[in-house]
Amino acid sequence: MIYLIDGSLESVLCAVFEWFERKPGTVQLRLTQHFEPDAFEEVFIVSNDSAKADRVWKGLQQRLDSRWMRSFYCTFLSEKPDALRSLFEFTCYLFLNEKGAEQNFGNEHVLAIAQTARKVEREKHRMEAFIRFKQSADGMFYCGIDPDFNVIPLIMKHFKDRYADQKWVIYDLKRRYGIFYDLEKVEEIYLNDEDQQRLNSTQKELVSEKEGMYADLWVNYFKSTNIVARKNMKLHTRHVPKRYWKYLTEKQSI
Repeated sequence: MIYLIDGSLESVLCAVFEWFERKPGTVQLRLTQHFEPDAFEEVFIVSNDSAKADRVWKGLQQRLDSRWMRSFYCTFLSEKPDALRSLFEFTCYLFLNEKGAEQNFGNEHVLAIAQTARKVEREKHRMEAFIRFKQSADGMFYCGIDPDFNVIPLIMKHFKDRYADQKWVIYDLKRRYGIFYDLEKVEEIYLNDEDQQRLNSTQKELVSEKEGMYADLWVNYFKSTNIVARKNMKLHTRHVPKRYWKYLTEKQSI
């Protein structure tokens, strides 16, 4: 049987609820937006129901510690093709076995959750380390990013705590949404095409007059602290992969 879901976390949790309610045997999860009906396939459309999703979520909280709950959420944010299936199978496996089943790394779905979450956490830490803001002419600090995974929800607290005294925007250009901090709270924002192009623009009129000076100071500081004799690009790119260089002011002169 095929279970059709919309791809949200709530839909995965509802699919788990429906599976235990109906006991259909082996099922496949498919996304409604990509599904092409087949006359020979049995299909069940999973409707989102917050009450059902909450029951499954509370059941997970009773069985998993905070570290595993975070791994569960990180796997969802990975947006990997098999992530939703792994979450579904992992949850069913937990409820069918004694408490502590999440420690059985011989189970392919337990292992998949752990490995995927680790990759997402690594991307989250890299975004926190490599993001460089630019100041716009109106005083707003902004940065456009395109991470491998949807880490915006994970980096929100870090930047709110670290840059609490200035307004800023971090916008995911790939997923077309971002977060805006107004000195009090952080909110999700969605820009139209024109605003998104302006955010990613390097036009001089959009940048503060002081931005060039700040960039020059940072590049000069980077050069002055660099020890040429100890230069090891192989090691350097292992810790700072080239795909992140576009965020780093000090790399613009390379």
